[in-house]
Amino acid sequence: MVQYVSAEEAVSLIKSGDRIFSHGSACTPNLLIDELARQASRLKDVEFVSITQQGNVEVAKPQYKDSFYINSLFVSTPVREAVNSEQGDFVPVFLSEIPTLFKNGIMPLDVAMVTVSPPDQHGYCTLGSSVDVARTAVDTATTVIAQVNPRMPRTHGDGMIHYTKIHKMVWHEEELLTVDYGAKVGQEELLIGKNVAELIDDRATLQMGIGTIPDAVLKCLHNHKDLGVHTEMISDGIVDLVASDVINNKYKGTHLNRTITSFAFGTRRLYDYIDDNPSFAFMDVEHVNYPINIMKNKKMVAINSAIEIDLTGQVCADSIGTFQFSGIGGQMDFMRGAALSEGGKPIIAISSRTKKGVPRIVPFLKQGAGVVTTRGHIHYVVTEFGTAYLYGKSLRQRANALIDISHPDDREMLEKATFDRFKCL
Repeated sequence: MVQYVSAEEAVSLIKSGDRIFSHGSACTPNLLIDELARQASRLKDVEFVSITQQGNVEVAKPQYKDSFYINSLFVSTPVREAVNSEQGDFVPVFLSEIPTLFKNGIMPLDVAMVTVSPPDQHGYCTLGSSVDVARTAVDTATTVIAQVNPRMPRTHGDGMIHYTKIHKMVWHEEELLTVDYGAKVGQEELLIGKNVAELIDDRATLQMGIGTIPDAVLKCLHNHKDLGVHTEMISDGIVDLVASDVINNKYKGTHLNRTITSFAFGTRRLYDYIDDNPSFAFMDVEHVNYPINIMKNKKMVAINSAIEIDLTGQVCADSIGTFQFSGIGGQMDFMRGAALSEGGKPIIAISSRTKKGVPRIVPFLKQGAGVVTTRGHIHYVVTEFGTAYLYGKSLRQRANALIDISHPDDREMLEKATFDRFKCL
């Protein structure tokens, strides 16, 4: 019989020196995290491991630095300052390989804190909207603590957990954390979306990264036919395309007739759409992001973004100089998988400038910037000014192609940098 306890009792299982995993995105268990902060006075040297935390994440605040060390595998807003201070750090790792850290004892977990849907008639909860790395965390952690939220969608795929495998369960109904990328799409993003959409063939299989540009691409695909989806994450932009049969997954190389993802982050409309929807399979990211599985889909199109790209094609997507902004994530998993796919297209889609007018196409990456996609892996770069195809091009040819799609006001600067480097244009 299912028994629920208070958050205080559940969190009391955590001891000083433990390494704990916290579920991410809409599943971030903020009730348990808040309780963890309330018990901070009894705890020392607790390592807090996570990806894409959302919400308050109280333990990441400076006043708790003696109790909690924030060790992030993919940085998001609530933990960003902690990660870039003495209170935390960042682990560079492909998203597909994070489960390996847990399974192989490189980063063994004492506790996994997760948010789950309520047990069904058979006693099974699910990891809801975020299966990703949480599946392996639950399987390998010594202790599992679950925040049970009836607002969490019950999802199909790898996220099933029988309630008897959970050591402490806390009932807590609250609305899920949301983000509306579609509402943030402007004219610039729509131009980029249109340019990307022109590269996508009917019967292609799509991967979309996080943010407004992927949603802008989806808005431009309503005249396409028979698309498939094999992606690490989905947001609201996918709903109308599935409902109108533009996305039907009929011609994929694997998992026919199902949209494959590892997590979802969007609005309530998205969460209601995926609830108990058998056409969506939420799977372990080790499977979803494995390049060999990705490449089995013909015409695989990977659409990812970046912070900046230099004139030789090096892509920085995780840091602003030495400041750790996000993480490696699944970009390289899918860039490589799409490149190996028959007819595949790996795409980096960026605005030519930031909202503050800072160029994204630059002569050199900022000092200390991390290279996520190397110049050996780059194929297509798309901005609102067009498309540059860099694969097989020399350094000079790449520079000229990128100048052609840069912001017009940056081209003179980039041409001068190209001439200084190569002694010709």
